[in-house]
Amino acid sequence: MRIVQLANFYTPVSGGLRTCVEQTGRGYIAAGHERVTLVPGTEDRDITLPDGRHLTVRSPLLPGTGGYRVLTARTKVCELLDKVEPDVLEANDKLSIGWLSPWARSRKVPLVLVSHERINAILRTRVPRWFPLDSAAVAINRRLHRLVDDIVGASAFSVDEFSAFEPVKTHRVPLGVDFETFRPAPRNGGDQVRLVTVTRLSTEKHPDLSVEALRELRRRGVPATLDVIGTGPNLRRLEKLAAGLPVRFVGHVAERQRLADLVAGADVSLSPSPAETFGLATLESMACGVPVVVPAKGAAGELLLRPESGRVTDGTPVGLADGVESLLAVPRERRQADARAVAEQFPWSATISGLLEVFEQATARLGNPVPHSA
Repeated sequence: MRIVQLANFYTPVSGGLRTCVEQTGRGYIAAGHERVTLVPGTEDRDITLPDGRHLTVRSPLLPGTGGYRVLTARTKVCELLDKVEPDVLEANDKLSIGWLSPWARSRKVPLVLVSHERINAILRTRVPRWFPLDSAAVAINRRLHRLVDDIVGASAFSVDEFSAFEPVKTHRVPLGVDFETFRPAPRNGGDQVRLVTVTRLSTEKHPDLSVEALRELRRRGVPATLDVIGTGPNLRRLEKLAAGLPVRFVGHVAERQRLADLVAGADVSLSPSPAETFGLATLESMACGVPVVVPAKGAAGELLLRPESGRVTDGTPVGLADGVESLLAVPRERRQADARAVAEQFPWSATISGLLEVFEQATARLGNPVPHSA
């Protein structure tokens, strides 16, 4: 198959979405398929690398997002798609579905939405309280469900927003982790309790809760420090919030081995966002043998499949602090073993196989001829 992976919000400092697109794209190639990415950027570009052909379309910045761009040149994008002739169009966000669908339907190309965000969760902090967000999300999702051939979500929380519609279109395919890069390492930290949070520094991710949880732990006499790995529009506000606390803002870490080394050196990882539709950073922490503390809302709690792999809390700073203290009471070897054992249940190979199965079924339903070979 020739698979086009189209994605907005794809930048050099993107987190989970970029990791997912890159990992699955390389997996498609390894499985004998042809992979093309089509993303927004600062200029038009067409380059071919060992991991496939990469198309970039000059696109405007989306205000208030800290550098994200979105595809608005619809005619240019459709012309590129006509030249590429995909067998499957994989859309990794929901913004472009409305105008991609007519193109895909007219050419009998399966359009598969890989849902990386849940609308009512990610917009919860961005609309007034009086706004009927849940009913608006249902209306939007009903339209999305109608416009695409299949929808893939990585968790029960993710696919649940489409549960009211025809279920045959919706598939749960968990994401994976690179076990060789993200793995346990010796702990060298003395008596300090090292905490880490890996997240985009934006409102819906609630990174401030990690800072406040550290404040609570220090108030209790726990000698904890916090590494915040990631960047985003709320960086300056968080720096002010963390004044006087032992918080290190590491910034975005593009090199995966360095990221893994930073995470593996921690005692506990904090994943405070209630809007996660999977929790890729959560899984990567567990692969490093680092247990996680997560809120009950969102999907990250679905990953805690061993008793000492982490704690599900109410998501408040006090609750997160309670979760940290509870884990610290467990021998390090036990919590490391449980965290790693959970992560080993999520290889990227299973993700890639699951997605390819969805693509093959979608292609067969449309009665298309034998797909292109790589």
